[in-house]
Amino acid sequence: MSESFNVSLNGLSSAIATWYGSPEGSGSGGACGLANDVANFPYNGLISAGNNFLFKSGAGCENPACSGFPITVPITDECPGTCNNDPIHFDLSGKAFGYLAKPGQGDILRKAGRINIQYQSITFKIATGSNRNYLAFAIENVNGDGSLGFVEILPSSPKRSWVPLQRSFGATWKYDIPVGTSGPYSVRLTSSDSRRQVVAYNTIPANWAPGQYYKSNVNF
Repeated sequence: MSESFNVSLNGLSSAIATWYGSPEGSGSGGACGLANDVANFPYNGLISAGNNFLFKSGAGCENPACSGFPITVPITDECPGTCNNDPIHFDLSGKAFGYLAKPGQGDILRKAGRINIQYQSITFKIATGSNRNYLAFAIENVNGDGSLGFVEILPSSPKRSWVPLQRSFGATWKYDIPVGTSGPYSVRLTSSDSRRQVVAYNTIPANWAPGQYYKSNVNF
């Protein structure tokens, strides 16, 4: 049970980062059942625990010791307690925290203990022509192999199985909404090359509006 998240220089959201364990430690696979596997490929110790929001995006930061380059981390454990005092909180392994630093400044950054960062997750932009009978949205900030093979949607009511969407054009997918169907809507994404899947649960609200952006808490 792990979800990967990446960062670019665009479409970033604010979050808090701390670190735990030993300075060069690989962290924990804890609540995701990965145990010591987090030290090995493909994780290589670059992991994070997340607060409640993230456990159910890694990061650029503003400390002078930060390199300014993004890293990718999977959420492999839950960070309970004080992590939930922040809306979004990444509790990184010591090794991952050090990877945010400029060369040779990992210990300096770790001494800061707590830094402000930015992260990125998949965003759904509702197309302007959408209405109560027709929903179309562009899927932005997709990481991994960069292309989607399948996109499916799951309404809250009535209860039914996942419904495959049709690609309208480019990154925009469309859904003809059956009468009596309502949100919030969950969206399941399948990458075209690796066939990996992520699910953005209840990411499009029942009162969605054309032109609005709705951020998920997932990425490849």
